[in-house]
Amino acid sequence: MLNLDGKLSVVMPAYNEEKLIYNSIMTTISVISGFVNDFEIVAVNDGSKDRTKEEIKRAMKSDSRVRLVSSDKNRGKGTAIISGVTQAEGKYIAFLDADLELHPSQLEGYLDKMLEDGADAVIGCKFHKESQLEYPLIRKIISKGYYVMLLVLFHLNVKDTQTGLKVFRAEAIRPVAHLIRTSGFAYDIELLVALHRRGCRIVQMPVRVVYVRGKDARRIGFKDIFSAFKDTWAIFYRVYFEHYYD
Repeated sequence: MLNLDGKLSVVMPAYNEEKLIYNSIMTTISVISGFVNDFEIVAVNDGSKDRTKEEIKRAMKSDSRVRLVSSDKNRGKGTAIISGVTQAEGKYIAFLDADLELHPSQLEGYLDKMLEDGADAVIGCKFHKESQLEYPLIRKIISKGYYVMLLVLFHLNVKDTQTGLKVFRAEAIRPVAHLIRTSGFAYDIELLVALHRRGCRIVQMPVRVVYVRGKDARRIGFKDIFSAFKDTWAIFYRVYFEHYYD
């Protein structure tokens, strides 16, 4: 067991995940029980149009450590994550995608790294030399270019902001959570920039990805990339013209 000095909250956003969410929650509970004594699962229903909310409630009946945060409207992953953070009770707060392509067993190493290094945030990085995944060449090129952009604009030396597996100290993330104004894919960037601006230490870790969705499942497209690019410049304005995160 890890020697955590407080509760772990796992925030799991979900939109139209009725087929996966119950099993994902129960699997996460089973796995985390092996290395953390005190934890909760904060499942966030982001205005799903299917039975996601009902499946989360079914998980709540199976285990009292499951909590529901729900919205009637789909507000985007970023907003869903932050709403979960504001409701989380833990001293440590983890982000975990509902499809479990990033398996919760990896959280043990992330938390151990946080305790060992005294980091404020430990985040997954697909470009870490020990990461295990297949990543399309075009996505590698785009991500590398984006890394350079973030390094130049914000001095943020983080090679991969978008991986869904992350762990934070609550004392680091709670003071900036209410500042996050981006609801789309760039919410990770805004959150990490806000932490970086406040002197928080961010450590990157490898990831293992196991794909559970079919090849036709929706992935990030160029429309999403353009939106993230636009949001990044909005963050730039808030950093240097409004001093919004300082």
